[in-house]
Amino acid sequence: MRDLHPTLSGDHVRLVPLELHHADALLAAADGSDPELYRWTFVPRDRAGMTSYIERALAWREAGSAIPFATLRAGDGKVVGCTRFFDLDRWEWPAGHIRHGSPHPDVGEIGYTWLSPAAIRTGVNTEAKLLMLGYAFETLGMTRVCLQTHVRNARSRAAIQRIGGRFEGIIRVSRLAPDHTPRDSARFSILATEWPEAKENLNRMLRKA
Repeated sequence: MRDLHPTLSGDHVRLVPLELHHADALLAAADGSDPELYRWTFVPRDRAGMTSYIERALAWREAGSAIPFATLRAGDGKVVGCTRFFDLDRWEWPAGHIRHGSPHPDVGEIGYTWLSPAAIRTGVNTEAKLLMLGYAFETLGMTRVCLQTHVRNARSRAAIQRIGGRFEGIIRVSRLAPDHTPRDSARFSILATEWPEAKENLNRMLRKA
């Protein structure tokens, strides 16, 4: 369905459906960066790794559990990273309910987000979150979107809270970290009822970008 392969466009960023042909551009986006920049997020640094990374994202998309994007700078179309919805879940609404039979997910998570050094501390990430959350709540009608980060990533935790993410707790040993150690994750969420306030927070942040 078109709704599950969207292109989301703003003044700073365009999020386009991730495809295998983005592999070289994504490698270029990550090339030459300080490894410390990706301490908390796994970013492939060779062609085989990037191809596998994209193939897995596309398999999840085919299964209906993810919507992956390549992140492009709006001004020149340059690929500066990627992001995705994942762990998308559809509830079994009863017959007669407006959501009954809908192919759209009811809940999900935003993650696998990373940017090139040149795109960090610009309006790219803020607008990407605005576009993605708007799409989730206003187009797909989702009821909750989660965001997780490494429990030790204080900067990311603060950023999620600034846009309206409510802290839910720590999920112990939730996934493998980039350094191949078990990761504890700080989990946040935004509900559909909280989206108007979060949207205003994001718009205010974007005006300052």
